[in-house]
Amino acid sequence: MIGIDVLEVDRLERALERRPSLAARLFTDAELEYAAAHARPAIHLAARFCAKEAVAKALALDAWAFADVEVIATSTAPEVRLSGRAAARADELGVQARISLTHTRDTAAAVAILA
Repeated sequence: MIGIDVLEVDRLERALERRPSLAARLFTDAELEYAAAHARPAIHLAARFCAKEAVAKALALDAWAFADVEVIATSTAPEVRLSGRAAARADELGVQARISLTHTRDTAAAVAILA
């Protein structure tokens, strides 16, 4: 199963400016810290948001929390850590999620593959 998501970076940037508490609902502390270390954090947060959505689509989740899907930065490719309903669904299917992220200044995207 495959999931994909695309997002305009400025759309997320505007949403986070309007509602600062939204960041804590969408992202883990580690994800926020990773993004904050970059010149334009919203680019990296948008890619992580897309990864969360792509994983949820691949798992066919209809009810889940954004914290259930966490993007982990590594020295190579990003990895995903599942918890809550996302982890339960992956266990039920007997799969692990793999992700690929990409972004430009304007757009972020992610693909999730279950294997």
